[in-house]
Amino acid sequence: MFRSALLILSGNAAAALLLLARNLIVARMIPVADYGVAATFAIAMAVVEMASALGLQQQIVQARNGDDPRFQATLQGFQVLRGVLSGAVLFVCAGLIADALNVPQAAWAYRVMALVPVLNALVHFDIHRLNRTMVFWPVILTGAVPALLSVLAVWPLAAHFGDYRVMLYAIVVQAVATVLISHLVAHRPYRLVLDRAVMAQSLRFGWPLLVNGILLFGVFNGDKLIVGRELGMEVLAIFAMGFTLTLTPTLVMAKSAQNFFLPQLSAVDRSTPAGEARFIHLTMSVLQSILLMGMALVIGVALCGIPVVTVLLGDKYAALLPYLIWLTVMQALRMAKAGPAIVALAGGQTGNAMVANLLRIATLPLCWYIAVTTGNLYTIIGIGIAGEALGLTAALALIHWRSAVPLRAVGAPLAVMLLTLLAAFFMPHQITAQIAAFAMLSAIMLWSCGDLRRYVKGKHMSPAL
Repeated sequence: MFRSALLILSGNAAAALLLLARNLIVARMIPVADYGVAATFAIAMAVVEMASALGLQQQIVQARNGDDPRFQATLQGFQVLRGVLSGAVLFVCAGLIADALNVPQAAWAYRVMALVPVLNALVHFDIHRLNRTMVFWPVILTGAVPALLSVLAVWPLAAHFGDYRVMLYAIVVQAVATVLISHLVAHRPYRLVLDRAVMAQSLRFGWPLLVNGILLFGVFNGDKLIVGRELGMEVLAIFAMGFTLTLTPTLVMAKSAQNFFLPQLSAVDRSTPAGEARFIHLTMSVLQSILLMGMALVIGVALCGIPVVTVLLGDKYAALLPYLIWLTVMQALRMAKAGPAIVALAGGQTGNAMVANLLRIATLPLCWYIAVTTGNLYTIIGIGIAGEALGLTAALALIHWRSAVPLRAVGAPLAVMLLTLLAAFFMPHQITAQIAAFAMLSAIMLWSCGDLRRYVKGKHMSPAL
């Protein structure tokens, strides 16, 4: 199990680091304002993805009949249908999106981006089905190889264009490669079926994820939309780069935890005492591992973030440095919500994440007001931190009430992570004191994660029962 977890984490990390490298290279090669425009491409993609995200990849892992060839073919058919519709929407709305972001000159680029959701929809679902049997190489290769090709494409594109078009075509290269690799590593032939019964099942499973996708758009892009529209492309470039640097490890760790734990949680039968004990033990292991990873993120950025960013980006992005730890704290709280989301998803409770993200979305009007009246980024990020903390509280409460999950074994790790966030905030220039505090807190965290230690050792009973 440990080798599988390490494989998933290293594979997801490789893909994410390659894409991060791509973004950093592009940021160094093009003007700051052009990087702000390039950052809006991800926002445009998120607009169409949020309107059609039904969690079909998660469904093939979670569903009892996920290994059935016809069920897989139907999910693939449904995915292609939604991808074509998403691409059409982006193509038609390209001008409106460009005007809303105050970059009308980039409308043609959003029309080119309409190819990406269509290409993404053609990915072979066998890479996700194989996760059910803990076979992870196909999904890892499908993420890492296209990311590498996208990085390699940056230099010729930069030599030819030298502006935001570099990012545009690098994204298209990645999408094409993803489709090709997913078909090369698949074990089954690729089939498309449109079955109304299965599609209805997918809609029942996915409508909360669809709503949550809309909310996630606000969570991931709401602040950036506000900053870009009200404060301009250069400020957006700084803000978006900070998001990229802090969100990338967050997504890697959360995705790895889901890839690893979701198949195991979904396979547990809670109708027996042994099954219930196994489920609670796995749940505690998920929650504790996510909190441990969030703590590691904060410690890493607090100790190494500023020198690393200075070396990677130079003076062009010096304005980002004061905001780096603030953004990291927000992302750590956001990642902590991934633990309850994985547990809820394993039980088919796809609405939990939607409720947790609603609390974060509720802070956006206040962020907009601050952007218009003061333009203070510290206040905007602080409001986001408060929203993520409220969302985490709701996520934990929901799995306690709806999934009958006791949370006693999570209290101590959660408290230690919060103390780590406070240490990062209030001792930003006291490196010696920070190192001592982080070392002590890390030891306490490892001691308090009893279920995770027992999981690593292969012992499955949870004292929470």
